[in-house]
Amino acid sequence: MQTYSGSCHCGAIRFHFDSKQITEGLSCNCSFCIRRQALMLPFTMPDQALKREVQEGALGCYQWGNKVAKHYFCKHCGIYTYHESSRQPGFFRVNLGCVDGVDAFALPRTVFNGKALL
Repeated sequence: MQTYSGSCHCGAIRFHFDSKQITEGLSCNCSFCIRRQALMLPFTMPDQALKREVQEGALGCYQWGNKVAKHYFCKHCGIYTYHESSRQPGFFRVNLGCVDGVDAFALPRTVFNGKALL
């Protein structure tokens, strides 16, 4: 296990979590994810495992459809940092592009068929 740290572009939202080495990512092809093209952590983690430090007023949340998933972003720089899963409420995935020391462009990815859930 190692500790990973990350942040939005401007640093108003910071987070860290413990995980096995990150060697792959997950993309989703739903109408929202296809537009943002983020590479996500391939597994979810419980709420208490994702330690967050957020400047007051910086955290925005976008919901659509059944409004179960919560997609969090920085209101200052606009970067999507993490989200609460629609399939596992109370569990989170992070945007690997925000994780320090992880090259999201170099990781292999699995594509989740989110279109099928809509």
